[in-house]
Amino acid sequence: MVMPFNADEVFEMAEQIERNGAKFYRAAAKKLPDVGKLLLNLAEMEDEHEKTFTAMRAELAGEEVEEPVYDPDGDAQKYLRVMADGHVFDLKADPVEQLADKETPEDILKMAMGAERDSIAFYVGLKDFVSQRAGKDKVEAIIKEEMGHITTLNQKLEALT
Repeated sequence: MVMPFNADEVFEMAEQIERNGAKFYRAAAKKLPDVGKLLLNLAEMEDEHEKTFTAMRAELAGEEVEEPVYDPDGDAQKYLRVMADGHVFDLKADPVEQLADKETPEDILKMAMGAERDSIAFYVGLKDFVSQRAGKDKVEAIIKEEMGHITTLNQKLEALT
């Protein structure tokens, strides 16, 4: 049986994804000073995304915090559970440690692009849990920004090769 998430837990996961992303980009910037400015800009964007999710979480009404989100077939719950359990990415993993075996700018940028794709996949699932009133448009805006991160990273990667 799939244990349901409540909206509070889903936003908490989103906040952790953004914290991990910011930490990763800051560590990568230290390792790759030649693209450090780009990576630090991405870290700042992840910080802003975390603040957005924190604010959305704070605005949840009492029962939204406690009650599982509406998902009659359990599909979205299963999807987010796979994501949260580390089958796609591990929320508990230290992003700095993941950089240890990455030596080239290409390796790090490819890893960053993969992380951005994973976060987009999570947020697409998250969007189904969020009502218009609760900020669905904010989640959609973050998805678009994360897509922009992939484009930016890809342009930098192409410039290096």
